[in-house]
This record gives sequence, structure tokens and C-alpha cells, in this order.
Amino acid sequence: MDSLSALNVFMRAAETRSFVGASRRLGVSPSAVGKSIARLEERLGARLFNRNTRSIALTAEGERLLERCRRIFAEVEAATRDMSLSQEAPRGRLRVSLPLVGMLLMPTLSAFMRAYPALTLELDFTDRIVDVVEEGFDAVVRTGKVSDSRLMTRTLGAFEHRVVGSPAYFERMEEPATPEDLAAHVCFQHRFPSTGKFEPWPLYRDGVFVGNDLPASLIASTLEPLIYLAEQGQGLACVPTFTIRPQLASGALKPVLTPFVASVGKLRVVWPSSRHPMPKVRAFVDFMAAELALSER
Repeated sequence: MDSLSALNVFMRAAETRSFVGASRRLGVSPSAVGKSIARLEERLGARLFNRNTRSIALTAEGERLLERCRRIFAEVEAATRDMSLSQEAPRGRLRVSLPLVGMLLMPTLSAFMRAYPALTLELDFTDRIVDVVEEGFDAVVRTGKVSDSRLMTRTLGAFEHRVVGSPAYFERMEEPATPEDLAAHVCFQHRFPSTGKFEPWPLYRDGVFVGNDLPASLIASTLEPLIYLAEQGQGLACVPTFTIRPQLASGALKPVLTPFVASVGKLRVVWPSSRHPMPKVRAFVDFMAAELALSER
């Protein structure tokens, strides 16, 4: 601490180019500043200032020390600010972009709201590519890869897809044993609103994709209607497992063709890169990672 104090005195004198100026900033006498500098020079074995009766000027050694001191005190300030932020309770507005499938994450988001009542959530549901920084989002949840160097990212979990139907549907229709059997079934298709393309059913045989030319008995831009109609016994849907966990657990939906389904996706959260993320962002990222538990184990 004595060394930091002496370096602080040196920095003030170097910045003001005056022992008197440094003394005013530090609230001590000019002689105290001079004595501190003299002790520091003696300890370092180097002259830090060239002095005359009117002014002081840094020596080459003083210039090098000043550069290092600035880095040292910047780190001290950053550490202090970081500790301060870590003690601050998350509050304010949290602007989050989620994919359209994010509506199915509402139970988790509801739990987050209960855990952090001082936060106001502003949720944007879209499948389009957003500019996290330019559009002012605090965090963005997506299933694709992240390549923007301005962003931090954390994987919330992995998920698979399942082809599912209700017991009532399978009372009327024989369960498909192969992907080719789907030609005789009612299949609900998800169309990406951002591209207009169907989301392919990830069906493979011996590593070869066999999910082409499936019936499209109903097309929707979100997954909720596909899941609802499948529960009502009106057809088959292929959806991520995390969107139908309750239905799978209760038996409301039954998976079929599982040996042919080969799809593992990643759900990620990204946020603007910062050495000191805001407490509200850190709270959201940590909560989502802990609560979703999407890994297929």
C-alpha cells in the first residue's frame, strides 16, 4: 500500500508537472510531495524528474514509470468497479430478443421475473437475424451459430428433435415404422418466416438424409399450433424436445421413428462484449443456463 501511495503521488506530480499542483489534488503540502518523490527515486535507484526553480519535467525513466502507473491504476479502478457491480442488485429494463419458439420458454422467463422483481423485461419474439449492438438488445437467445466478435456467447444446452403424435391419432393411424411410411400420414410443417423455407425433418438412414417430399397437411410459421394440433390427435409434428417436455412426460405426445431422427441443436444466449457485464445481463445469462437444463443425457 505504501508503494501504491507513492506511485499515486508520482502520477499526480507527473500529470500536473508541478509538486504544488499535485499537493492541491492530494490535499497535502508541496514538501510532502517532494519528500515522497525523493523516497521513491531512492528506492528505484533512478531519477524521475528533472527539476529547476520554475518547473519539473519527466526523465526517460519517469516517462516509462508513468505509462506503467497508468496501467496499474486503471486495473485497480476496474477491479473496484467490478466488485461494486457484483454487489449491485439487478434492476432496470432488460431488453431480450428470443426466437418465435421462445414463447415456449415462458415458464422459465416467468420464474426469472419472480426471482428478479426489480427488473422490467422487454421481450422481442422474432426469427430474423438481429444486430445485438446496433438494435440495443441486452441479450439475444438463438439456436444458430454466433460469429460476431462484438458478442459474448454461452451455450444454454443441447436439444434433439422428435417426430410426435398423440395416442388418439395412433388409434386411427398405424404408427410409421420407416420414414417412407410418412407419405400416408398427416404431417404438420414449420416454415421459417425469415426465409420462407420449410424446416426439414431430420430423418436419416445410414447417414443419408431421407426427409424429402413429406406431406404438408398444415403449415405454420410458429411451433405452437403444430404442437397443439398434434396433441388434439390431428397429425404428426417434428419439433425440438425442449418444446414438448411436459407432453412427453405425461404421454400426451408419443415419439415415433426415433432411430431415424438425427438432429442435435444448440440453444445459445449472446450479449454485447464487455469486461464488466451489467448485473441484469449476468443474472439473466446465469439463470437461463441453470434453469433450462436442456442437455440430452
